[in-house]
Amino acid sequence: MNQPPRLSHHLVPAGLLALAAALLFTSIFLPYWRLTLLAPQYPRGLSVQTYVNRIEGDVQEIDGLNHYIGMRPLEQAAQLERAVSVYAITALALIVVAAIFVNVRWSWLLTLPTLLLPAVFLLDLYLWLRHFGLHLDPTAPLSSSVKPFVPAVLGRSKIAQFETVAAVDSGFYLALVAAALVLVALLLYRLVYRRRWVTPCAATRRA
Repeated sequence: MNQPPRLSHHLVPAGLLALAAALLFTSIFLPYWRLTLLAPQYPRGLSVQTYVNRIEGDVQEIDGLNHYIGMRPLEQAAQLERAVSVYAITALALIVVAAIFVNVRWSWLLTLPTLLLPAVFLLDLYLWLRHFGLHLDPTAPLSSSVKPFVPAVLGRSKIAQFETVAAVDSGFYLALVAAALVLVALLLYRLVYRRRWVTPCAATRRA
């Protein structure tokens, strides 16, 4: 006969949710995405780091190069997302903590935004890059030599004599780990409420 769920059975998934919330909140302070632009006049390359609420690095230099091909300044991208992101991710972290104390039937709904956050970030980034690359200023100095394009969100892409290398960064990885921990916690909770998780002590007594 399966043992009924005990308080000790909840400690591991609850701990995973708490850790996921901490990682999610910490990700706010770390870059989610980085881009390196390689150009003949910049042999060491130019780099920008994208946080959820700001862009840092060689922003002015890259904007200067983008101006020649008719691309808008980087700061004009995702202004709404950057304005609300800190509050939104903080709220997600608090909701993940709240999921520890609610019925497991509803906890998956509370944690669903955290599970989707990495994918939503990449999708939003792709849409902005696509919008910027396909809507070039036709009056730019080099507009005639550069056709509309879609920069790569991940990996390498080539635009005229420039090459870009894009990759996710530490903040994104923390959000991804947080999502994985939430998923594991939900699976463990499911096992608890189906009474399939038996502690080693209980198993010994049954034997």
